[in-house]
Amino acid sequence: MKSINYISNTKDKRKIYGIIGAVLTLMIPFFLMFFNGDNHIETDQSLCPFKMLTGFPCPGCGITKSLVYFYHGDFYKSISYHILGPFVIAFSVVSIVVLIMELSTKKEYFNTVMYNKRLAYSLGFFLVGYHIIRLIFFIKNNSLDSILKESIWR
Repeated sequence: MKSINYISNTKDKRKIYGIIGAVLTLMIPFFLMFFNGDNHIETDQSLCPFKMLTGFPCPGCGITKSLVYFYHGDFYKSISYHILGPFVIAFSVVSIVVLIMELSTKKEYFNTVMYNKRLAYSLGFFLVGYHIIRLIFFIKNNSLDSILKESIWR
């Protein structure tokens, strides 16, 4: 009996951590927008470790700026920084709602979607293809000197 209670408590803790993570994902760009202002977000140095080392963007680079511009209401600029930015907002909101429902009803609604291999592979292939296209445009639009300025090797 004790092990069954431990498993359900662990699942509940994971759901609570998921809710906290989704709320932080939504709130951090909001506070950046609120306290940082409009002009600084485009010129600030990226905090991405991969970009700091190489000068090239990682697959997730631009999502925070995308969320900030989505909150500003500039959908075009949001998509230009990262195409998945608005989907991150939608996924976070849906995750919060579903995980709260799972905690309150003690039923599992999210497992069939979250642990779907076909969906995971599709999203992975899309992200790899999107990143390759972004890298091609990044290299085409930037010189070697400007790429090195984005890194720590200036």
